[in-house]
Amino acid sequence: MAQRKTNTKRFQQALNVADDMSVIDQAISNDTNSNRYLKTAILLDQIKLRSEDTRELNQDHVFALSESIEVLGLIEPLVVDTRNRLLAGGHRLSAIHFLRDNKQERYDEQFPGSKIPVRVMPFDADQDPEKALQCEVAENEHRRDYTATEVRNLAERLKKAGYSHGKGRPRKGKKALLPALEVIIGKHTRTIQRYLSDHQKENTTNVALTAETKKLKRIEKDLLAWKNENMHCTANSKKALLLKRIPSMAKLINQVLTEIQTQDGN
Repeated sequence: MAQRKTNTKRFQQALNVADDMSVIDQAISNDTNSNRYLKTAILLDQIKLRSEDTRELNQDHVFALSESIEVLGLIEPLVVDTRNRLLAGGHRLSAIHFLRDNKQERYDEQFPGSKIPVRVMPFDADQDPEKALQCEVAENEHRRDYTATEVRNLAERLKKAGYSHGKGRPRKGKKALLPALEVIIGKHTRTIQRYLSDHQKENTTNVALTAETKKLKRIEKDLLAWKNENMHCTANSKKALLLKRIPSMAKLINQVLTEIQTQDGN
């Protein structure tokens, strides 16, 4: 029962990432021109909070995000209005502050000059609170859908930073890979495991094909070498019969190699 509660809590935490890894999806206005935003970077201290922010921050989630931002940077920009007031990305903003206050060197590496990537929406939140709320809701409901390739690339970057993927607890000095990816992309562990295992199966298949190709090429080479060494064998012997068949055997081997290369390309 305790394990089920823990899994439920972790799954809920992963769902909360919608506020942190989402995109604006034409949620502000039906007017295309008024819906355009400016993507830029502003100083962290210029980003202001609004008293109307509706979402309570989860500190565990903030800490988990700060760890991912430390390694990967800010994957999705914050969203602000024309006066730099935060519209969406409260957890991301808190995680950035946490990183600055606790790991200044890593913060400076990810945000040179303390410049934070943002999307500036073309309205003032005070003058149009309805649009501000729509913007906040849009970020919460339209999380980015990461492809399997993107997830695998993120996993590789995390592994290089000391995260490990395996059964049981990570070794000392290592961090668990799957929970970190849950927080970043907002998908359940089972989905992430499927993305990673599919890639491993693909790699295993490619390795097997490569090994098979090498064996066949070696057989062809050895057959031709043996043929050259036995050109003057006794006529009508079994060896002579085999010598006659080697060219057709080599041709068949080449056809198989071509077939394997075609399969590998698909």
